[in-house]
Amino acid sequence: MYSYEDRLRAVRLYLELGKRIKATIRRLGYPTKNALKAWHREYEECHDLRIGYVRATPRYSDEQKQAAVDHYLSHDRCAAATLRALGYPSRGTLAAWIEERCPKLGKRVVGRVAGSVPASREARQAAVIELCTREESARVVAEKAGVSRPMLYNWKNQLLGREVPASMKRQKKPAPDHEREELEQQVESLRRDIRKLELERDILKKANELVKKAWASTCNS
Repeated sequence: MYSYEDRLRAVRLYLELGKRIKATIRRLGYPTKNALKAWHREYEECHDLRIGYVRATPRYSDEQKQAAVDHYLSHDRCAAATLRALGYPSRGTLAAWIEERCPKLGKRVVGRVAGSVPASREARQAAVIELCTREESARVVAEKAGVSRPMLYNWKNQLLGREVPASMKRQKKPAPDHEREELEQQVESLRRDIRKLELERDILKKANELVKKAWASTCNS
């Protein structure tokens, strides 16, 4: 249950954001979608909300919100690093918190919502490697990368191919010898593919350095 002030704050923010349910919940950390709809319907019909509700604990406390923002600011403003270190929240929620507490910084730095695609090839490679070697769900890995789960698997297919497994989780029961041998071959193939990607990255990096040196030599001559 939520207090009158909490519910009224949610309804007013909902209206302020153009009746965007997800954006409102991300900003506040509460309530559920159905609760917000019900509060808004009551507010529209009665021009007010009933009084007498008992305040419920929000999903994230003010201390957790501030800790996330502080971590982001003190770690090169890297949202992915903050999500990995704290294990919460989603990238979109973190962006909302930063926009709330640092308005000028929020929109400019972390305004990208979950589902957008980072431009860096290295970021895509890191996300795919984490997907294929993960100990948690693909949804969590995708959330850390700031993309949707289908997009994450799309990156895996582009970089490694559809035939490469997207998980290296151990089976709970021992597999037969022929299945174990096949799994080991798949793991070894995945490791080779990852190494190929690392080499491609290193080659591109070296090539870029050579171009820069050649350009600098031309300018100095």
